[in-house]
Amino acid sequence: MSTELFKLDGKVALVTGAGSGLGREMAIGLSAAGCDVVCADRERSWVTETVSIIQSRGHKASRIIFDVTKEDEIAHLGRAIKSSHGKLDVLVNNAGVAPYPKRLHEVDASDWRRVVDVNLNGPFLVMRAVIPLMMETGGGSIINVASLIGLGGFYPGFPVSGVAYAATKAGLAGMTKQVAAEYAKDKIRANAIAPGWQGAGTRLADHFKADWSAEDRERFEQAILSGTPMGRRGDAKELQGLVIYLASDASSYVTGQIIAHDGGWTAI
Repeated sequence: MSTELFKLDGKVALVTGAGSGLGREMAIGLSAAGCDVVCADRERSWVTETVSIIQSRGHKASRIIFDVTKEDEIAHLGRAIKSSHGKLDVLVNNAGVAPYPKRLHEVDASDWRRVVDVNLNGPFLVMRAVIPLMMETGGGSIINVASLIGLGGFYPGFPVSGVAYAATKAGLAGMTKQVAAEYAKDKIRANAIAPGWQGAGTRLADHFKADWSAEDRERFEQAILSGTPMGRRGDAKELQGLVIYLASDASSYVTGQIIAHDGGWTAI
């Protein structure tokens, strides 16, 4: 087997939520493999930093600012990318939010709607906007970022996630399979990555972890480590290999799959 299968030279990728965390690392990995990466985020300063990191390493990147929940900001996304890059080969739907962890009866309806809007409606709107461009220019690979929390419930005696996050990530897995079935004949593949518990570098839970006591954080950490056979959190950089594989010709016969990247969490 040749490593040429994993090269992405000449391909164009769009990564949402590229301003930080997993999105930043996946954008960096795709660019290192040869992609011209369009880094998308609603936070201008964050995504500008990501583009600067990629360009400082001699790779290609540009930025685009939009909120995945704003239909009017996304409606012309396909045309904008066609105008600037001519095509789109890879889409990584990574933008997402995590709610303050509560049990179902404690969840505010407004919080539920916000999580659904970002984590489920957002990927729908982005895919709807760019799939016509992929169809027009020869196909492509869609990589949706789900979660191990969408594959099975987890409650170690206290809230660490929530039903909104679990429901949207499970829904994204189902959406991925349906897209894979609908567009296989158009040479568009769709797969999802279900990351496990990540270490430092992601801002996903910053808004509620800051409120936790040292005891709460220790309980949370022990619950994660005891349920992960590898005995550690993941490093966001470790996702780069998987996203490159799914974006490249190395995975040319892989579609409709949900791939856990979780240190063995779903193995037990």
